[in-house]
Amino acid sequence: MVKLRARCLLVGDAAVGKSSLTQMFHSDGMLFQKNYSMTTGVELQMKCVNIPESDDSVELYIIDSAGKQTLVEASEKMWGEPSLLCLVFDLTDQKSFTNCSQWMERVRPHFQGHHVPGVLVGNKSDLSTRREVQTSEGEEWAQSQGMEYFETSAKEKENCDAPFLSLARAFHSLYQESCSTIQNLSPAYPTSPPLDIPS
Repeated sequence: MVKLRARCLLVGDAAVGKSSLTQMFHSDGMLFQKNYSMTTGVELQMKCVNIPESDDSVELYIIDSAGKQTLVEASEKMWGEPSLLCLVFDLTDQKSFTNCSQWMERVRPHFQGHHVPGVLVGNKSDLSTRREVQTSEGEEWAQSQGMEYFETSAKEKENCDAPFLSLARAFHSLYQESCSTIQNLSPAYPTSPPLDIPS
């Protein structure tokens, strides 16, 4: 049984629903913030995710970062070196989707050259009549960045767990790969015969 800890960075434009998404995941769908309250720095949430078909688990430390550009610079100092990335946009706001490229440029230096699993999340799927970004667009852009794509509705409690569960599984897979690599690199030392020391 292994318990891993992963630093998950949550970014995206202001008012796309990052905090609502995190709260729904953290509270198992029990807490939806009805009144919008802008994140002005970073907020930290932690939740333990059990990995299916194993006794292992991943503690996700979710860093919910401010989305308003005037606040991002101060928040960025607290990002550290993330293990995972969750990039969120609003399906009813084309600009928030277009800005995902800028968010990737801002976040990438924090990866320190390491492979960091990521997901792209289109939130507010319940507002279908106001949708400006199609599923195919989100999927295509996510694929170009090596990310998985999800659509969620924090308000309707739809699919909110899926992005975080996917990230936890991806982090666990990286751990298993690194363990396998270490085992393969370990030299198999031959057993030396006992020394014949004259009395």
